[in-house]
Amino acid sequence: MRLDRFLCEATGLTRSLAKKALSRGEITVNGEVVKKGDIKIDEQLVCLEGRLLSLRPPRYIMLHKPQGYISASQDDVHPCVLQLLPAELAAGLQCAGRLDLDTTGLLLLTDDGQWSHRLRSPRRACHKTYRVDLAEPLAAGTIERFAEGVLLHGEDKATLPATLDMLTPTQVLLTIQEGKYHQVKRMFAAAGNRVTALHRLQIGDILLDDTLAEGAWRHLTPEEVASIQ
Repeated sequence: MRLDRFLCEATGLTRSLAKKALSRGEITVNGEVVKKGDIKIDEQLVCLEGRLLSLRPPRYIMLHKPQGYISASQDDVHPCVLQLLPAELAAGLQCAGRLDLDTTGLLLLTDDGQWSHRLRSPRRACHKTYRVDLAEPLAAGTIERFAEGVLLHGEDKATLPATLDMLTPTQVLLTIQEGKYHQVKRMFAAAGNRVTALHRLQIGDILLDDTLAEGAWRHLTPEEVASIQ
């Protein structure tokens, strides 16, 4: 692993801050000051201002996202979901998939890039289930139409088959296999309806913990982590 990448992963520093620490001579490798981040390290002893560094294990977090938070690490207008976590935990985490500003529910955070890629990869078709509140009663034929795939406005290819279960005339459970931009809202718009509230309940085999209040979080279990393969 390159030294600069090791510094970022072991400390949570950004690349620019790691570069500055190197240029200031704050990094030693086996006791020798090193100022270039492109050297490869394996089992050497790396220290930052005399403090021995080691790679922390990857982190996997389940967050119950409330409305009004953006799925990003920083934003100039809206609060970010990472602000809901302790600062020392949030450092280095990224959203593994996103939820719209007004959408609530299950959001996964990690610093494991490969795990995040597996979760988001269209080729893996990791299903996602939402509880959807609608402005109008569900129109006849919508369940069958979603099962066949819906051609969204501005797209040249229909969505993958989706499963729709009616809870009440204006509330449904929708399970999709992909994550196009505003997909759920656009699917119902194509069916002549409008989404008034959207809540994600499940990603793959990972269910939103019903003991988590909005804004609360917990670490994923080993079984939950392993389910994204």
